[in-house]
Amino acid sequence: VQLQASGGGSVQAGGSLGLSCSASGRRFSRSVMGWYRQVPGRQRELVATITSGGSTNYAASLKGRFTISRDNADVNTVHLQMSSLRPEDTAIYYCYLMSRFTINVEGATAEREYWGQGTQVTVSS
Repeated sequence: VQLQASGGGSVQAGGSLGLSCSASGRRFSRSVMGWYRQVPGRQRELVATITSGGSTNYAASLKGRFTISRDNADVNTVHLQMSSLRPEDTAIYYCYLMSRFTINVEGATAEREYWGQGTQVTVSS
């Protein structure tokens, strides 16, 4: 499984950027995809996630400025639209995938997590 991210880059405060991430390997019909971010010296933190059913979860401080969506035509692709960006949004953004799969005939499931390599987002004041 590989997670390929695109987008990001540099923007001035108040601007917008978009990120996309596509997972390859197989179709992840029961999954959670999303983004986390990390600043050097700090823990990785949640940005936003979306389930294969379309339920979303955002970091409280980002709700209203960031919007996550899943590609209607491709369940393996997720988009993050970031607006009203602030210098404190500067970080490396990591694509995330949690895949749930059945492990036996009784229907028990297990989960596996995957991470992308990270893409830099820089917001200048």
